[in-house]
Formats: sequence, structure tokens, C-alpha cells
Amino acid sequence: MQSFKTPLLISLACLLLLVISPVHAEKPHAPLDKHQWSYDTDPYGSEAIINEKLIRHGGIWIKFKRVPRVDAKRNSWIELIHKLPTATLAGSQKIRLTYQCEIPLLIKLSQKEYGKHGDKSYAHYQIKLPATKQWTTKEVDLKDFYRPEWTPASSKDLGLLPEHVDAIYLTPSMTDKDGGEAILQVRAIELLP
Repeated sequence: MQSFKTPLLISLACLLLLVISPVHAEKPHAPLDKHQWSYDTDPYGSEAIINEKLIRHGGIWIKFKRVPRVDAKRNSWIELIHKLPTATLAGSQKIRLTYQCEIPLLIKLSQKEYGKHGDKSYAHYQIKLPATKQWTTKEVDLKDFYRPEWTPASSKDLGLLPEHVDAIYLTPSMTDKDGGEAILQVRAIELLP
């Protein structure tokens, strides 16, 4: 009987330690607002696939299939769009994103000077985040964003003007030539002063 008592007491002590030990829970995120999120693809065959609705179980899961560029005048695109709650990035210096994407992810800042109401180049300021198959939180500073290397010479660089940015586009990084497929997941996005 004594031989069972010692292992039993050790097991109970270990169980008690597990129960009373502090648990390091993941930092809770503000829930994603369904009115601030959407997605878009080109009319040339690219696709966005979701499970019933864009936001489920507190996060976004979306699979993009991008076709290669059609010709010199017609390019394909895919994007997950976060409409800014205040319709501007004024007062923000950083963006914190919790995501998973199996290929590198571009964060693009939709600034009116470069979009459909501006020069129509769509050469928005952007930054590339690494691919990750685990939930990862990255914080990026607006001063580190840059215009893409394909920016046409006709698109005058007026600088990044946070007060003129009304949305953040999240785009898995695929080439115009090859297109491709990728799953993007988002759990949280925060604008930081």
C-alpha cells in the first residue's frame, strides 16, 4: 500500500501546481467589426473564397486565387480591405497586425492621390511582412512604408499623407506574371499613436 501512496501524492502535488500556477493567456483582441471589412478581386478571373461569411469565430479566413496579368493595360488584383473607422490614419504612427499568411503579405495604404480619385496608378505606399503559418503579431511604423518599384514615372510622389488614407489593403504578395493562390487569416488590427 505504501508503494502506491508516494506516486499518488506526487501526482496530486503536480496536479495542484498546474491548477494554481498562473496561466499566460494570449492578449485579448478587440473584435473585428464586420462593417469595416470587405474584399475585392479583378473582373478577369481572380477569386476570393470564404467560409459562409468573412468574419467567423472572431477572425477572417480567406483564400485568394489571382490570375496572371491579362495584358499591358489590364492587371489582376486581390485584396482584403479594412475601412478605417475614422476614414483616416491621421494621428497614427504604427499599425499592429495579427495574421497568418502562407506567403509574404503586403500592407498597402489606400491614399486618395494614387487611387481612382487621384492619378489612378494604384502605386500606394506599402510594406511587406513575412510569410507565417503560425499566428504572428507584427508592428510596422508608417515611416517604413515605401512606394512599389513598379510605380510609373507619371505618378508624382506626394509622400505618405496619413490624413488622406481611408483604408488598409492586405494582399498576399503574388507576381503579376504568375498570379497564384494563398490563404490569409486575420485576427486583429490596431492603429497606434
